Amino acid sequence: MCRAVLESEESQSTAEGINDGILFLMAVPYILVAAIGYFIYRKYSTSNKIENTEETL
Repeated sequence: MCRAVLESEESQSTAEGINDGILFLMAVPYILVAAIGYFIYRKYSTSNKIENTEETL
């Protein structure tokens, strides 16, 4: 898209859509990394709890 189209008064919804798309594309990698990190943490956290309870028995 050309810059003049995005800056014109008539296509305000187009500019908002472009901005929303950019924000979405910026946020997705952070969300994916956070989700993967959480699942890895949870996996190791539960395995450590199981090992600690087996050692005390």
